[in-house]
Amino acid sequence: MPTTEPELRPLGVDGILVRFARRLTSQANKSALDFRDRMQAADIAGITEVASSLVSVRVGFDPDVTTRQEVAQAIKAVLAVHETTVAGPKRLWRIPVAFGPAYAPQLEEAAALAGLTPAQAIAEIEAAIVRVMAIGFAPGQPYLGMLPDHWDIPRQSSLTESLPPGALITAVRQLIIWAADAPTGWRHIGQTAFRVYLPETSQPFAFTAGDAVQFHAVSDSAFRDIQGNNDTNGGATCEVLR
Repeated sequence: MPTTEPELRPLGVDGILVRFARRLTSQANKSALDFRDRMQAADIAGITEVASSLVSVRVGFDPDVTTRQEVAQAIKAVLAVHETTVAGPKRLWRIPVAFGPAYAPQLEEAAALAGLTPAQAIAEIEAAIVRVMAIGFAPGQPYLGMLPDHWDIPRQSSLTESLPPGALITAVRQLIIWAADAPTGWRHIGQTAFRVYLPETSQPFAFTAGDAVQFHAVSDSAFRDIQGNNDTNGGATCEVLR
């Protein structure tokens, strides 16, 4: 569970880390995202960045405009305003995934670690509406969670050298849509054609932390059709909720 009082820690010469928990929980992540939104809305002079991670938020400031003490006081004032309700996600993404053996080479292994058959694993992933808890490691890459407790499966003991962009991977109750050609210890359980990073556009990150995401299974042939269609981002739809 998140700590009763968030921790404030100095972070470099121009930042303060606001940490809501020492370990990842859904509530700690929601608290971090809620604080990020309220801190951004406060529009405090001298604040240069409000960036969230899984359970913490970095508040950056310009030392020529304000002081660390003034920023800390502003943070405490925002934290003191307790919201009576936690707003839901602003957007819901629905993204098709291929789970055939050619596109999900480690689905059976991951499902077994979760105590499920591959069919049960696919059904649970389709049923889950996960949130973008943070974006990181590679441009636009989302950490999505949380899956049920039995999905708290470990990373691999060795690395997979590379995965195709759009790969759906899992570990420690989270899902990731892979963004870059890089090694990983997470297991490859499906394949999307969704691009999380769109550098040619005015908004290069497809997701925003706090978005909701739901996956749905498609056949391998339908997935190949999606791959050949450039009219949508991997067949995904995005519904604005508020």
